[in-house]
Amino acid sequence: MDVDIISETENPMLHRTDVTFELVHEDATPSRLQVRDSLAAKLNKDADEVVIRKLDTKFGMRKTVGQAKVYETDDYAREVEQDHMLERNKIGADEEAEAEEA
Repeated sequence: MDVDIISETENPMLHRTDVTFELVHEDATPSRLQVRDSLAAKLNKDADEVVIRKLDTKFGMRKTVGQAKVYETDDYAREVEQDHMLERNKIGADEEAEAEEA
């Protein structure tokens, strides 16, 4: 899976960068978490700082265009993003599981 950054827009008020990207894949469309991990690696960020908002694959194509929000820290991500987006991107899931066990 090859990730190419199409555009980056700084958003200093929300401590994030809005990223539009394109990825080419050989098989089926990769999962949101696979894309998040690949994009985080490309941007040298921690996976919990990247929130994948949208993935769009045209039928029969091996190319996906997506939008992501890349935060300065995972705390900013949890503060700004809606709960359902955090859940989709599995951000904070480990901490919630640890809290339930205690």
